[in-house]
Amino acid sequence: MTLQGLGRLLKQHLIWFIVFPCLAAGTVFYFMRNETKVYKTRATLYTGFTSGYSLRSAEENFHVDYSAVSNAFDNILTTLNSNQTLYHVGLNLLSQHLYLTNPTPQQLSAGSFKRLQQAIPAPLWQSLTKGGNVAATRVQLDSLARSETDNPVRRLVMSPSSYYSADYIGKMLKATRKSSSDMLDLEYETGDPAVAQQTLKLAIEELNERYVALKRGETNPVVTYYENKAKDAKKQLDNAEAKLRAFNVQHNVLNFEDELKTRSATREALVAEYNTEVMRNRAAKAAMNALNQRMAGGSNLLKINTALTDKQAELTAAEAQLINARTNGQPQAALDRYQEKINQASAELKQIAQNYFAADNTAESVPKLKLVNEWLGKVLEFEESGARMDVVKKRLDDYQAESTTFTPLESEQRQLTRDMTVAEKEYLSLVQSLNQANTHRQDITIDGSMSVLDPPAFPFDPQTPKRWLFTAIGAAAGLVIALLLAALRFWADKRINSLEEAERRIGSPVTAVMPTVKKFAPNSKASRAAVSMFEQLSNAINIDIEQQQNPVHPPLITLFSMRAKQGKTWFAHALVRLYAESGQRVAYCFPRLTEIDQPFEQDGIHFFPYDLHPNFMNVREPEDLLAGSNAMRPGAFDKIILELPPLVGSPIPLHLVARSAVSLMILTVHTIWGRRDKQLFNLYSQAAKRPVLVALNKADENEADAPTLGDIQQGMLRTRRFAEPNEVVPRTTPTPEPALDKQTK
Repeated sequence: MTLQGLGRLLKQHLIWFIVFPCLAAGTVFYFMRNETKVYKTRATLYTGFTSGYSLRSAEENFHVDYSAVSNAFDNILTTLNSNQTLYHVGLNLLSQHLYLTNPTPQQLSAGSFKRLQQAIPAPLWQSLTKGGNVAATRVQLDSLARSETDNPVRRLVMSPSSYYSADYIGKMLKATRKSSSDMLDLEYETGDPAVAQQTLKLAIEELNERYVALKRGETNPVVTYYENKAKDAKKQLDNAEAKLRAFNVQHNVLNFEDELKTRSATREALVAEYNTEVMRNRAAKAAMNALNQRMAGGSNLLKINTALTDKQAELTAAEAQLINARTNGQPQAALDRYQEKINQASAELKQIAQNYFAADNTAESVPKLKLVNEWLGKVLEFEESGARMDVVKKRLDDYQAESTTFTPLESEQRQLTRDMTVAEKEYLSLVQSLNQANTHRQDITIDGSMSVLDPPAFPFDPQTPKRWLFTAIGAAAGLVIALLLAALRFWADKRINSLEEAERRIGSPVTAVMPTVKKFAPNSKASRAAVSMFEQLSNAINIDIEQQQNPVHPPLITLFSMRAKQGKTWFAHALVRLYAESGQRVAYCFPRLTEIDQPFEQDGIHFFPYDLHPNFMNVREPEDLLAGSNAMRPGAFDKIILELPPLVGSPIPLHLVARSAVSLMILTVHTIWGRRDKQLFNLYSQAAKRPVLVALNKADENEADAPTLGDIQQGMLRTRRFAEPNEVVPRTTPTPEPALDKQTK
């Protein structure tokens, strides 16, 4: 919809936009005539969730969790608006008011005190306040309020309009977080200023008490849980440590890993030493065997040689005993005894060797002293190497046996160590969680309640009346209803209300847009636009006639409409007068309205009324419409203008329509254009063999392009006579309507 269409729609339904808002505003204003005064008090609480300092703030890497802060504010608001919190606030307020003997402005107004006296009978009032203990009174009120039987206290607490009911307090109490700060704003409004102040004060106290109790109730089970778990973990850790300690004591091992490293190094050293001794032993034996072969000659040396061999074996046994004693760590006295035995065997062996030398070293023999000394040295070296090799071999066997037992012991110790490590980590984790839980509980204990930054003040002045506000809202609602109704009517309306809508629904361009002309005047924009449109319409008709290849003389111009009172006669009079002014002979045929209508001529225009006879649809020529003395000679005219009756109530003269040089459909704004109208227009267009023009009558002045007075001055002078009344003629010939005064005819 264009802006012009919207403006036209608003103008068309202007009465709705005035009546509906006024009616809605008046209704609201009337029903709020007895509006009561409302008093509001405010309070601000400091929570400290974001910027507050607590025990946990000193922890390393402590940071504020803003999602947790938002959740904490949600918890506070939920706690405040819970039914139990509001219920206890109402009971506390009622218990305080029961101890009032007279109404006071700072505690309870006279009207509220009177309503409280009417709600609670005097005997019940006295029984509730008999002990003078507010806490006991509150317990009794709680019992009566929760009772399943009906009683005044229960009715008062459950009444939606009572100052002491949870529903009423929840409806009047509002709590919001102040931007992104730690502040919580509370508001409470009611008809009694004292009740407003006291209710908000009690709500803050109840909120602090219930919130702290809830937080403590959350931490106590957690602390108990971690304490029990830490004790169990400590027992498991002690058992694991005891098992590992017993294992180490039993196997005399401090650390299997260090033991294995030490044993590996020792074994490698023993293997190297054993290999060295094996090589020495074999070398000494080879040398000794070679010397024995050289010393084997001569029978006289056999006895000495035998003695020498025996003494050699004795020396070897003594040296082996000494080495074993040293290895086994025997005392020094035993070592000295074995050393003395070795020295003695060595001395005896030397003596036998000297004897052997003396026996062998004769004048005829080869000197063998040096050979004997070498043999003796190799013998000693062989024996010593064999003894050391046996000892090293024994140590290697012992290490191998001990290493075989180390593998299962190491696995067992590793499992015990792992069990102890797992138990220790679990214990330390539980201790850390326990410390955090204790810190959180202590934090709640130290600073669990919220601080009151601005306490609720006594509201001396009532709030601004909302009567005018709701009246304005009602007027706006009425305006919205009017807009909705106008929109619904616009969507459901099948009438043509604008030029764009006419072209869209008809499916053909509009040739002439004629504004509404109430009275012709040269200075009138509508009059100038009408004159200009008639000129353009006549130009369009003339062009269509001239462009026809096989024109029929005289050309027939047919005016038709779907419905009655669309302005066909008005358009026809204007056209015939335009053509008559141009010097053409024009015949105007129109349906007969009365029996006295007869053909006549005026100002060069011939008027021919015709009857709608049964054979109307089969008429082929315009002269066939008239008969007898009313016959028309078409050759005497330059143009014939034929006005057809409304198509919704008469047949379409197919032959006349096909003969028409130009057809002009007249359509008035705000005329219904439905399925039948569109179908009739399509049928007419199919019957017409030549152009069908469309003229929109009584359009908005903004849709009609009106030229200036200077542009159309001559046309106005020529057309002004069209609007002047015609001279009186005999009654037998009807006087035609002024061209610009009867626009709907």
